Amino acid sequence: MQIEIQELIGFNSVGKSKNKKQILLTHTSRTAPDYISSLRHRYNGEYTKLPHFLIRKDGRIFQFIPTDTYSNLLEDSKNFKQVIVITLENLGWLKKNPLNASYINWIGNIYKEGVYERKWRGHFFWDPYTGEQIESLKNLCVSLCEEYDIPKTIVGHNVKIDGIERYVGIATNSNYTTTVTDLSPAFDFEEFEKIFENELL
Repeated sequence: MQIEIQELIGFNSVGKSKNKKQILLTHTSRTAPDYISSLRHRYNGEYTKLPHFLIRKDGRIFQFIPTDTYSNLLEDSKNFKQVIVITLENLGWLKKNPLNASYINWIGNIYKEGVYERKWRGHFFWDPYTGEQIESLKNLCVSLCEEYDIPKTIVGHNVKIDGIERYVGIATNSNYTTTVTDLSPAFDFEEFEKIFENELL
């Protein structure tokens, strides 16, 4: 499977590990340019909490660090060296602006597109993920699973799971803790599982 990936320069891993057991899905909580800029300039360019990949809303895939390395993004977890992190461009939870038809995200950026509505972890409105992202995510996950012999299995929901660090397959940040909201309810886990399973047929 040929996947077009653009490598981002100026980012460094903190160590090497070819023993990958899990793919972890997260999101940016801001636009991709803002997210990349924040990672590039935080701590004078020495920030070490990096994902391996970023998938923008238009489906383009960017790579921060090689897959056979790790960063300190999950340093509190016992298995952080064995995880490949894929981050999706997404604003996350949104707050309705009572003065007009817009919404704002957690840093005050205005959002005027359609929203996904569902009460979850104290929030009601969510920035949708895109079909282009889901397609790119599926292709990238299949490729990584085959390269690192990771089982093509998915947790399939965003509820916290005790012992998730031992899970072998694809999980989300919200499976690790109840204090985060990625991936949000706007992610169609059932649809993703379906297209992922179709890839295996």
